[in-house]
Amino acid sequence: MDCTKIKVYAFVGPSGTGKSYRAQMVAAENGIEYIIDDGLLIKGNDIVAGTSAKKAATKIETVKHALFLEEKEREEIRKAFEKENLESILILGTSDGMVEKIAENLGLPKIQKTIYIQDVATETEIEQAKRMRTVEGKHVIPVPTFELKKEFSGYLLDPLQIFKSKGKGKDPYITEKSIIRPTFSYLGNFTISENVFKTILEYVASKNEYIYRVAKIRVDKSDRGLELYMEVIVVYGCNVYSVLKEFREKCKKEVEKLTTMVPDQMAIVAKGIYIPEAKKEQEF
Repeated sequence: MDCTKIKVYAFVGPSGTGKSYRAQMVAAENGIEYIIDDGLLIKGNDIVAGTSAKKAATKIETVKHALFLEEKEREEIRKAFEKENLESILILGTSDGMVEKIAENLGLPKIQKTIYIQDVATETEIEQAKRMRTVEGKHVIPVPTFELKKEFSGYLLDPLQIFKSKGKGKDPYITEKSIIRPTFSYLGNFTISENVFKTILEYVASKNEYIYRVAKIRVDKSDRGLELYMEVIVVYGCNVYSVLKEFREKCKKEVEKLTTMVPDQMAIVAKGIYIPEAKKEQEF
């Protein structure tokens, strides 16, 4: 694909002034389908390519990632350009220099139009956005929460739905965004004890009439994510496969709801059978 034919727009404003919050609105009003924001290539409510810079451990690493300084990151986005055959794109940045550098690193032509945050937001709205960033440590990503749950497992993440009228006779603008607290937020990181996961799993098991008891729980947390392993004793006469499948889904849902962590792996093994009449267990 000839990237020099792509129409490039920029949306510029200082950090924390509400660019990501308004990105899709600005794109829609200018007839732009694709957005580059903090390392992500976004189309509508979908992440097309890239990894969010907000996952970086420090602000310096965040900036490096957002600028696509690594060849591997640039190549992924370029391949997406070719696959999507896009005609126009909106690049978000904190300065004119930043958006120009992003365009250059991705092999895009010069920016033909720049929209500034002051063009689309009032001073009051900008100040409100700054307070949300500096006081609460919250950042917005312009895609729905379900698009980010796996990548941001363990982060504080909340959905935000936007409804905005574009004027009489025009279709309303409806979109979803996500609010997170990155690890580089001044509020710091947080950890969850293994006992919390064990307590949640044991509670879910106690509510299942076909799970007699939990025999073993192992919790592993690594760079790959959260891995859970459980051995249970099931009640004689049940359909073991169906019971364990349903039980596994309920466990995943409760862990995600109560800890914001999405298990990367979860294995549940029926280690034995409880026979009510005999009141005894038989292990496999």
